[in-house]
Amino acid sequence: MTRTYLVTGAASGIGKATAELFVSRGDRVIGADLRDADITADLSTPEGRTELVRAAEELSGGVLDGVLAVAGLSHPIPVTAAVNYFGAVATLEGLRPLLQRSSAPRAVAVASMASLQAHDDDLVELLLAGDEGAALSRAAVLAESPETGHQVYSSSKRALARWLRRVAPTAEWAGAGIPLNAIAPGVVLTPMTAELVATPEGRALLEEQVPMPLNGPFEAVVAARLLAWLAGEENSHLCGQVVFVDGGFDAVVRGDSTW
Repeated sequence: MTRTYLVTGAASGIGKATAELFVSRGDRVIGADLRDADITADLSTPEGRTELVRAAEELSGGVLDGVLAVAGLSHPIPVTAAVNYFGAVATLEGLRPLLQRSSAPRAVAVASMASLQAHDDDLVELLLAGDEGAALSRAAVLAESPETGHQVYSSSKRALARWLRRVAPTAEWAGAGIPLNAIAPGVVLTPMTAELVATPEGRALLEEQVPMPLNGPFEAVVAARLLAWLAGEENSHLCGQVVFVDGGFDAVVRGDSTW
C-alpha cells in the first residue's frame, strides 16, 4: 500500500536521501525545505513553522502516514538551535493531527551522536522549557566563543532527544497509536567531511575525535534506510528510542554506562 510521508530538509543530505528512497519504493513524499521542495518554509521562525503545517494539510489532503523531522543545521550560531529544536518539535507536534488520521502513523526525528558530546546545560533546559527567546539569547552567548560555539549544535540535539523520550510514551503519541522515535547519526559524508577523509592525516584526526570503528563515516543513504524502517508499517512497537547509527561511537563513548 502506498504511504504518504512528509520529510523536512528534503532538498539535501539525509532528508534528500530519505525522500528519494521512499519514492523509489513507490511511496509519495511531500518535501519541505528552504528551497527546491514542495513546501518552502523557514523552520527557524514561527511563521515558517505555521506555513509548514498549513501547506502540509493542503497537499496531503489532511492525512499523513509518516512525518520525518530531518531538517537541521550544524553551524555554531543561534539559528541552529531554532531549527534543530523548535523547528523539529513544531513539525512533529503541528503535524500530529494529520498522523492521527492514518491507519498506521509513524513519526521520526533526527538527533545526533553529538548529543553525547560537550553541551551547555543552561541551553538544554531553556530549550526544553520552550522559552525560545531566552534559548536563542543563551545560544548567542555560546556562539561568541570558538570554545563553546559547537555546543549550540550538541545542546539542541540533546534537548530534542530528551523531549522525544519524554513525550513518546504519553497519551498524545503512544496512546494515539503513533510510534515516535529518532535516529542519532555519526559522521555523514558530505562535501565538507569528504575533504577531511580525503587524506590519511585528515581521516586519522577525524577518527580520533569521533571514533567509528565499524566502517567509519557513511553516505546519507545509510541513515535514510533506518529512517525509512522507523517510519514504516513494520515498526509497530519502538517507542521513544534514539537509535544510534554511528559505526560504534556510542558503544565506544558510553560503554556499559547505560546498563
